[in-house]
Amino acid sequence: MVAAERPRLTQDVPGCGGAFKLVPEDFEVEELPAYLPSGEGEHLYLWLEKRGRDTREVVKALAAALAVDEGEVGVAGMKDRQAITRQLLSVPARAEARLSGFALEGVSVLWTKRHGNKLRTGHLRGNRFRLRLRDVRDVGAARETLARLEARGLPNYFGDQRFGREGDNADFGRLLVLGQRLPRRPDKFQRKLYLSAFQSRLFNRALVERLRAGTFDTALAGDVLRREDSGGLFVCEAPEVDVPRVAAFEVSPAGPLFGPKMTAAAHAVAEAEAKLLADEGVTLEDFRRGGDETQGGRRPYRVRLGGVSLEVEGADLRLAFELPKGSYATEVLHELLKDG
Repeated sequence: MVAAERPRLTQDVPGCGGAFKLVPEDFEVEELPAYLPSGEGEHLYLWLEKRGRDTREVVKALAAALAVDEGEVGVAGMKDRQAITRQLLSVPARAEARLSGFALEGVSVLWTKRHGNKLRTGHLRGNRFRLRLRDVRDVGAARETLARLEARGLPNYFGDQRFGREGDNADFGRLLVLGQRLPRRPDKFQRKLYLSAFQSRLFNRALVERLRAGTFDTALAGDVLRREDSGGLFVCEAPEVDVPRVAAFEVSPAGPLFGPKMTAAAHAVAEAEAKLLADEGVTLEDFRRGGDETQGGRRPYRVRLGGVSLEVEGADLRLAFELPKGSYATEVLHELLKDG
């Protein structure tokens, strides 16, 4: 199910209309680091700004310029190509003298500072987004949509970019989980991408069912709930206690990222999750074939939309908001535009 076909929290609010990403400057993303470099250590952190480049391109160019292996370049999160983005990367400090030889059109190093550890995937709090929607026809609809998302949370779908240009990443991941051969042998990066895409598709299907049932932001008996402050998980055994906690954004129901280490749900929730697997013709045990890439986990069905602002500039809207890591700004746009 592509994004345009997924149910939305604000489906009864009209789309605000408008054009997006006509130029990279219409979409700015700034990483919110989990920590800042200390100034000492064996790694050099680089605060980069890029335009019209994806993160993998930058990693390849940096590794070549510094004469280090690509695996020695640390990245907290991948960022869009069609955007202005600012993010941290890390490289071995021993290569600092060669940094002056790094040049890639559209990429600037804004500052550098040493730190003790390599930057790794997930080492960020989230991202701050600044977007321009051009020629918007209904500002009131945009305000209403954002107000509801602030109050109840953003449905935490995995975005379409997770599934590849042809939309077949998840199909390849399913074949890997079943131990079947792919049309062409994937490299390590592709294998991880395909397996993750299959887990993501199953999560999205679970979220679709919760939105259709009107339960994406409530606690059901047997739900796995995630604490907002610590990320800790527990199974809901007393909905009368946990429903008010969900309403207060203390906890959120968390959907399945299937794998052997995934915290198990109970009761009817567990039955619904088992049906997802059966519909795909796979079992929980099959995910062991993915090794470390499919250990499993839980992802909240909703995330808090923070720091929201909306400004009208002529016929355009300037939006800004923050999302936690792993969540997609494009899902905010789908709620606003309603047209995919």
